[in-house]
Amino acid sequence: MDKDSIYQRSPSFDPQNRITLSWHNINVYVKPKGRRFSSCRNQYDVNEKKQLLHNVNGEVKPGQLMAIMGASGAGKTTLLNVLTNRNLRLLDVHGEVLVNGQSVGESITKLSAYVQQDDLFIGTLSVREHLVFQALLRMDKELTYTERMTRVDEVILEVLTKPALMFCDEPTSGLDSFMSQSIVSVLKAMAEGGRTIVCTIHQPSSEVFELFDHLFLMAEGRVAFRGRSSRALDFFKRAGYECPINYNPADFFIQNLAIIPGRENESREKVAGIVSQFEKEARTIEATISTNYSIPVPQIKETSRYKASWCSQFKAVLWRSWISLIRDPMLIKVRFLQSLVIGLMLGLIFYKQELNEKGIMNINGALFLILMNSCFGNMFSVINAFTLEQPIFLREHWNGMYRTDIYFLCKTIAEAPVLIFMTAVLICIVYWMAGFNPDFTAFLICLAIMILVSNTAASFGYMISCISGSLNVALSLGTPLIMPLVLFGGFYLNAASVPVYFVWLKYISMFYYGNEAVLINQWSNVKNITCSTPICAPDGKTVLASLDFHEENFLLDIVLIIVLMIFFRILAFIALLIRSSRKT
Repeated sequence: MDKDSIYQRSPSFDPQNRITLSWHNINVYVKPKGRRFSSCRNQYDVNEKKQLLHNVNGEVKPGQLMAIMGASGAGKTTLLNVLTNRNLRLLDVHGEVLVNGQSVGESITKLSAYVQQDDLFIGTLSVREHLVFQALLRMDKELTYTERMTRVDEVILEVLTKPALMFCDEPTSGLDSFMSQSIVSVLKAMAEGGRTIVCTIHQPSSEVFELFDHLFLMAEGRVAFRGRSSRALDFFKRAGYECPINYNPADFFIQNLAIIPGRENESREKVAGIVSQFEKEARTIEATISTNYSIPVPQIKETSRYKASWCSQFKAVLWRSWISLIRDPMLIKVRFLQSLVIGLMLGLIFYKQELNEKGIMNINGALFLILMNSCFGNMFSVINAFTLEQPIFLREHWNGMYRTDIYFLCKTIAEAPVLIFMTAVLICIVYWMAGFNPDFTAFLICLAIMILVSNTAASFGYMISCISGSLNVALSLGTPLIMPLVLFGGFYLNAASVPVYFVWLKYISMFYYGNEAVLINQWSNVKNITCSTPICAPDGKTVLASLDFHEENFLLDIVLIIVLMIFFRILAFIALLIRSSRKT
């Protein structure tokens, strides 16, 4: 990519929109896990906290591309988190971060773009579709749809909002030297257009290092050097460490600031000497940090943390949820094939059951097996899809793109048609092959009950996903939590013989209400059953009585299934709301 062409696509900013970012006396401590209070004052004892950053000061101006460098554990990520006001829940932060001389707090997220290191995207969306989604939710409300789409064609993802301030967390991580140089060249051109850009970077090549005009070196949570990159080598020479000829300066800096295993004391003495040398020279540098700013803080128009309205968020998130769903081969193709194969297999196993003594047991078993299979299929399908997407949701939500209720509502609405369709495929195949109640109305009622129960199981899956937060934990919890509900569903254990200390499980089991409802639908109108022994049930009412099921409970069963479906979804939403509010 030609740098000149990049520059042409990165127009200079109006001077009134440019940003100078400065930070003063930043001290960061890890909050103690226990509630340890000072014996003299009702507050935490600062000495008991681990300090991550020590009196860190710095400034980056419009047109500058600054690299924050240091060995592992130097404090680069912590400083970037402080500057971006992210991931600070477990930290105690002191000091000031100023934009054009004014403190903006959490509003810095609206004035800046943050290019994170991890790739968290919906894999089934094209690049353009992802950009469209970002444009719908992140750009100013005043822009029309046409203007948003035009912007999509012109700019890359993190420049959709034309930010004057950009933070990049190791933008070259995992890239080869050519791609790394290309990426940093783009950032360099953007900085030359008037943007203020701060990057953390880990051991860049010499070519990449030369692209950064300002350098911020850290060691042991302290500033080891800050200033123009061209002056860093002279500073280290004055400190007693001269870089060899034809040696990568970045590697030289990292090696001299690293704490080497087995030589910790020696390394810390070296680092302390370099930091001390910089502190002696820092007084002159501190005097150059601006205290008076003629440029005001860019106006933040939105009173809400979200740039898009509730309806705009709903339409955009629902569109993306639906697109990503129908393109997921695992959920659509495999689930359809699974429903088809299991339906045909069960249909052949229970083919054309007769209304006799053996048929009673077979029909009851087949209906419960279908109920259980559709529930398990929906529950684990939801757990797999919903849990894997949670990190994307959390990042986008914390970036102020959309609300938690929007995501949860759109996700459940988008998935509902697929869950209903897969259940319907299974029921339609087995119902007629097995020879259940031939009345078409009875078939529709059975189908509706199965769909309701399987969607209640999906709600149970949403709840497990939101409580767990990770796929491994959710899958581990899924089966142990749902199996008791299956056991007390009225098939394996007669409803009348449930131990009194477990009877509450029966009342929160969608399997119990669903099983009773489908069997009432199956047997209530059966007047004659062929019997060969005296203990055989002669009609459908006797079959229901033997299971301790009651016809008058039919409507109540339907209502309670719906209540459970809503109850599990409310619990799921509350768990997701708590998780999304804890910005770690």
